[in-house]
Amino acid sequence: MISPRKRIWGWYFFDWASQPYSTLLLTFIFGPYFAEMARARYVAQGMTADAAAAAAQSYWGWGIAAASAVIALLAPLLGAIADGTGGRLVWVWVFSLLYVVGSYGLWWLAPGEGSLFWAVAFFGLGFIGMEFATIFTNALLPGLEDHDKIGGISGSGFAFGYLGGIVSLAVMLALFVESGSTGKTLIGISPILGLDAAAREGTRAVGPFTAIWYVVFMLPFVLWVREPKTHHRRLDVPAAWASLKTLLKSLAHRPSLAAYLGSSLLYRDALNALYGFGGVYASGVLGWSVTQIGLFGIVGAISAAVASWIGGRADNRFGSKPVISFSILVLIAVCCIIVGMTREGLFGMAMDPASNLPDQIFFACGALIGGAGGMLQAASRTMMVRHTSPEHAAEAFGLFALSGKVTSFLAPALIAAVTMASGSQRIGISPLIGLFLAGLFLLVWVKPQGEQRVSA
Repeated sequence: MISPRKRIWGWYFFDWASQPYSTLLLTFIFGPYFAEMARARYVAQGMTADAAAAAAQSYWGWGIAAASAVIALLAPLLGAIADGTGGRLVWVWVFSLLYVVGSYGLWWLAPGEGSLFWAVAFFGLGFIGMEFATIFTNALLPGLEDHDKIGGISGSGFAFGYLGGIVSLAVMLALFVESGSTGKTLIGISPILGLDAAAREGTRAVGPFTAIWYVVFMLPFVLWVREPKTHHRRLDVPAAWASLKTLLKSLAHRPSLAAYLGSSLLYRDALNALYGFGGVYASGVLGWSVTQIGLFGIVGAISAAVASWIGGRADNRFGSKPVISFSILVLIAVCCIIVGMTREGLFGMAMDPASNLPDQIFFACGALIGGAGGMLQAASRTMMVRHTSPEHAAEAFGLFALSGKVTSFLAPALIAAVTMASGSQRIGISPLIGLFLAGLFLLVWVKPQGEQRVSA
């Protein structure tokens, strides 16, 4: 007999196991490494350094946009299918396979070798796997505890996940990621396992490391998480499609849910793009190494873990809506600083390019992004629970994933397009400010307690 406490801890371990995809691959290790490799190739083709940096950011942006488009198109239907067949865990295993294959395949992007296209393709495959597996694990949340305690569980899950991100990032920096100038890791040793620093094998190992980490730490989830007993039915795609259409039509009579989905559609797209481009920005605008960006990531992840836990408690006490609103305001301020800062100045005020002040400001921004982003994600998951019921959870979280992805292919695309048009990585981040503001505006129509009594 598996106790309720074990079920909750098993559910937490999905966040621990999957967080390195965002921490190591999307933001702090592979993303900046990809930008570095792409810049070098574009410079070799005759581009200037600034043009090569902008081109690398654009390529990365179009790749994330393509993967996000696939998620946006399929997430709601898959959720409806899972609810219709009565099984969710099987979908977790299917998409876990994509996660592992996609992340492992990143090993083959070597300096001067390997295809940029295939690197982005493998990343996109794993990204799709991670996002879809998350949909179905989120759908298990309503059945874990009473509604008035869900906020704390969601926040603790994100905090535990961010702690996993911190540990995995620390291990990578200490034992694997080599400095481009010395070939040594952060603690002054050569990459372990005989990895060749000259071929950047320590940094490239982030892909296989992420895959192995996921397989190992999903074991508590496998052993302790069980679905609520339900009648399993045969796969019926037309019925699932009809159920999804009914849910979509019901939004006309559920203004709070409709406004919330619209709001999260905007602010979560902006947050995901901020995560996806933070390391690339630091590499191209501030000239940071992968090791520096990794340390930046540890600061952000620590603040995210602490803030997610605090945010979960605040969610239980004050509700999800105030936590979401506060987090968005913090992220708007951070985006304004990022757009207004270069090594030479901040909002027109001169700074010594040789000083550490720009680096210190961006480290502070990283702490705020991590803290506000962690609270925002945890509270967003709880707010979705307040708008659904356990029997319709996968379908609802599929729609929630749609709201987080339907324009997330536009957010990276907007960044890519503005970066190309302006020739500036810094200006390329500016569309995120508008997305955050629009998301904050739509929250006006969201009921603080959701629509828990309304069924889809």
